[in-house]
Formats: sequence, structure tokens, C-alpha cells
Amino acid sequence: MVTALLVSSLYASPTQNLDSTKIINALKASYGERAGLRAKAWFKILDESASLSDKQKLENVNNFFNMFRFIDDAKLWGDSNYWASPMEFIGVSGGDCEDFSIAKYFTLLQLGIPEEKLRITMVKATSLNQYHMVLAYYEKPSAIPLVLDNLDKQIKPATQRNDLLPVYSFNGKQLWLNKEKGRGQLAGSSSRLEKWTDLKHRLGVERLRQPKMKIME
Repeated sequence: MVTALLVSSLYASPTQNLDSTKIINALKASYGERAGLRAKAWFKILDESASLSDKQKLENVNNFFNMFRFIDDAKLWGDSNYWASPMEFIGVSGGDCEDFSIAKYFTLLQLGIPEEKLRITMVKATSLNQYHMVLAYYEKPSAIPLVLDNLDKQIKPATQRNDLLPVYSFNGKQLWLNKEKGRGQLAGSSSRLEKWTDLKHRLGVERLRQPKMKIME
């Protein structure tokens, strides 16, 4: 069972011990009864996926979060570009592409996927003619990454996603500028990203933000 002492932040590697009861109750208190049920479902995914292969973990996590709704930041949070924490995303059952990618990233870290295999990646989605965010998984440093996306819900190699043009990518340690569907050029620490740094200070359940719009239960 994924239970024990609650840490103030989900940002960590290796896996953290999480107090499921406290997290579920916190989401229920902030966002309503169904938020508590979603948190229970999230912990079930963690429990059931813990002993699976990396690819099975990717599938379970991708499928779970892709059931959530896409909601524009301005409508949901009253902020044109708010990076919600995974707990906020689960609490309100929706968000934009950044929120999908961030929630998948931290959940896979919690399941023991090594941080160096994961990158949150900003792309240009040619089908939408706008910037978009996905999560990339690298089985090996030189491998073609697998793309976890809320637009195309099937996990595919980056070479099969000609609709996505990579711009930059990052994880908890590093930032890369991408010129092609590969690893990209190292550009320093991910702490250069202001919104990422802000997000890391809001990862626990102590600083849950209230949405601007009414949550549809």
C-alpha cells in the first residue's frame, strides 16, 4: 500500500511515502466528495501499477489522466497560464495540456520511473497551430522517446507524431532546447523555468488553489 508519512512535496526521486488518508481528505475538503473519490482512484493506480513494467506503468497512468477534461486556464483558474499541481488537477478533474503532462510526470516518478527517463516537452502542435505540452519517456538515452499526450491518447514513438515539433524539454534537473525529435541540446538547469520553480513549491496539499469556475461533479 502507498501509505505512510505525508511529505510536503511530491517532487522527489526516489519514490515518496504518501499518507493516502490525509491526501484524500484534503482534496475532499477543498473540492468536494468526488474529488476524494478521484484521489482514491489515483492511489489505486499507484498500488496496482507498482510492480508492473515501465511500459505498463506508462499505459495505466496515461489512460487514467486522459479521462480528465480539458479546461482552459483562464476559465478554470482565472489565470492565462497556470501550472496546476497534480493534486489540484485531480481535485478539479481537469486542466490544460501542461496539467496533464505534469500530473503524468509526477505520478510516474512516484511509481519509480527514473527521472532521467522522463521529460516534460513543449511542442508546436501543427494540427492546432499552437504550442502544446506532452510527456516524453526515453527507455535509453539514445532511444526515440514515447509520447504521452492528451490530444492523441495512444502512446506513440515521437517519429509517429509528425504533428508535433519539439521546442524545449525539461525534468526536475535539466532543461534542453530541442532542434529535432531527439534529446536536444542541454541548456542548463530546469530552475531557469520560473513556472516550474513555482510549481515545485505548491506540490503538496497545503497550498491547494480554488478554481474560478464551479467544478462539475
